[in-house]
Amino acid sequence: MIKKFTFALLASGLVLGASACNTVKGAGEDIESVGQAGDDAIN
Repeated sequence: MIKKFTFALLASGLVLGASACNTVKGAGEDIESVGQAGDDAIN
């Protein structure tokens, strides 16, 4: 019983961690895009 609970907890952590990485990567790309657009507008 404890092994199943531990496995479920670790699996959930892995899934949530993987989705967080995608979110951070997407936010970084958005910020980079805004910076590029601002640079283009200035020039």
